[in-house]
Amino acid sequence: MLRTSENIIKKPIVLTEKSSRLREGENKVIFEVAPTANKIEIKNAIQKLFNVTVLDVNTMIFRGKEKRMGRGHARLRNWKKAVITLKQGDEIKFFDEKDE
Repeated sequence: MLRTSENIIKKPIVLTEKSSRLREGENKVIFEVAPTANKIEIKNAIQKLFNVTVLDVNTMIFRGKEKRMGRGHARLRNWKKAVITLKQGDEIKFFDEKDE
């Protein structure tokens, strides 16, 4: 499969307390990324898609949990999370955020 920036970055994780605290205090943004993507590919994809300067990329792999579905069992998929540190002054806006 061809690796493009759109395939590497899956979705932002912005609606958690930790992600909002990191965005406001430390200028970090959290994304779900492709499990096979490495840090260099993630950095280049973020810089290309959002026109920001990335200083650091930290990644974590989350193993899928076992869940009960009625009488049966199912396993959720494995996924990868990336915490992106942006240069001071750069920011990524996900929604129509109004400056107050």
